[in-house]
Amino acid sequence: MIVSYNEKGWEVVTQRGHGLLAGQICARWKVSDQPLRWVETLIATTEHDDLINEFESSPLLDDNGAPLNFKDSIFNEQATEALLNMALTRSRFIALLIARHISFTHGHEPKAKTFLKRLEKEEKKWISEAQLTTKEIEQAYRLLQFCDAFSLLICQKIVPPEQRKIEISKGPDGTSYTLCQYGEQLVVEPWPFELNEFVVVYETRTIKNLKFSNAQSFRKALLESAITLQEIKISSSF
Repeated sequence: MIVSYNEKGWEVVTQRGHGLLAGQICARWKVSDQPLRWVETLIATTEHDDLINEFESSPLLDDNGAPLNFKDSIFNEQATEALLNMALTRSRFIALLIARHISFTHGHEPKAKTFLKRLEKEEKKWISEAQLTTKEIEQAYRLLQFCDAFSLLICQKIVPPEQRKIEISKGPDGTSYTLCQYGEQLVVEPWPFELNEFVVVYETRTIKNLKFSNAQSFRKALLESAITLQEIKISSSF
């Protein structure tokens, strides 16, 4: 989950809520630049963070009893294996994109080393079975990564004020994209989407307690917390 603190308490965006936002961004990509396996790319982007279900999974708290932010989570082989197996039941292409993301997010963790080496061996077989090239997989994954980065900037509320630009990520063709806030809208340069502007929505939950004695009490608070629907306009110009 993505956790930030404000005057009302902890603001929480679930991992799957963040993934859904990434999928909304991906769905607006310019039609002429969409990857060959477009629907599968869109599905993989939406489901790339389905590793954690906060209503079922643990750990949810850090050592101080505060909600565990996604940046502090560590590699969980059992959950990662389950996510990858779920992707494999859909298509090799989706599994390849999910595998790439697993490598990107956990490549620095010693605990994941053996698992990631196995993924490298599997990748060659899956690419052949998907009847695609490594380049096509890389381009589709860069789009997923772009949408993931964009969604995280929004969910973490770290877009700087006063029209100061922040880099989102590089897109499928290597172009670097920037983001800035202008009034109530976000402006992206250069513009990679089909429409000149569009609106995305995502849910946040606010929890007043600063810390919790156990995961069960936090999960109860999360389940019972009120939902706030956030709407963001994304535009090509000021």
